[in-house]
Amino acid sequence: MAEQKKAGFAGRQTESLPARLLKDMRKNWILYVMILPVVVYYIIFAYAPIYGIQLAFKDYIVKKGIWGSPWIGMENFTRFFSSYNFGLLLKNTIGISVYSILVGFPIPIVFALMLNYLKNKYLKKTVQMVSYAPYFISTVVMCGMITIFLNPDTGIFNTIRGFFGMESVDFLGKPELFKSIYVWTGVWQGMGWSSIIYISALSGVDYQLHEAAIVDGANKLQRILHVDLPSIKPTIVMLLILQMGSLMSVGFEKVFLLQNTLNKQAASVISTYVYEVGLINSDYGYSTAIGLFNSVINMILIVAANQICKKFTEESLF
Repeated sequence: MAEQKKAGFAGRQTESLPARLLKDMRKNWILYVMILPVVVYYIIFAYAPIYGIQLAFKDYIVKKGIWGSPWIGMENFTRFFSSYNFGLLLKNTIGISVYSILVGFPIPIVFALMLNYLKNKYLKKTVQMVSYAPYFISTVVMCGMITIFLNPDTGIFNTIRGFFGMESVDFLGKPELFKSIYVWTGVWQGMGWSSIIYISALSGVDYQLHEAAIVDGANKLQRILHVDLPSIKPTIVMLLILQMGSLMSVGFEKVFLLQNTLNKQAASVISTYVYEVGLINSDYGYSTAIGLFNSVINMILIVAANQICKKFTEESLF
């Protein structure tokens, strides 16, 4: 029997990869059909557009097309790096992203821990439902709500300020407030949804560890620090690495919709600049170069974050 198993294993090893894949597809064809739409989606929207990256190295002329346009090497990148607003765009993009991570990453963890220790199951479900709801509001509607709430004349916040005899403030007209408005409204909208994965991870923590900690006299804070957080550390590290990989990708829609002439100094980020030079000014090669620069920086950040986490926490994504 052992010899037959060894012979079968050796036979599978001698088969070529395409042959083994074809055999597996015949055996599990239903699973491959189920995953086919996802594969097609990524081919069309993730891999096919890579063909257009060459625009970053060309002086694109619409009449000549992508292949017919002349190569100009790194000229588009040099133009971006030497532009007058390069420093401002980089500062605003990194500033908003770092602010979002520092505030938006730990809050869902804290929220999940608080819900985990909530005993009243009806209250727990109600809080979860209320916290999840804002996530399903579209970006356009969310920005409309923010604009209405922060209106200097009729907004609820200025109405409250007026009730206490305070002067009205044009919140969206002040550049120094833009980052806080962007980040904290994002925290409110995504906190409940982001906490789902932590709640799931906490549900898998062995309760015997909590019982042992209680017997040893540990209070809730000590149980959180020494039982819960170490148990969900792999989940936290992986999500942190993924979030670091999108550090330079500040959401275009929300920034663009909250942007106005008064706060543009603080609301100009790389994604909105790509829109301006690419779609409005039709400078496709230049905008592609900026987008490629953004993507390369994100890739470097996710690899660096993965290596740092692997070294110091012994947890990594790859």
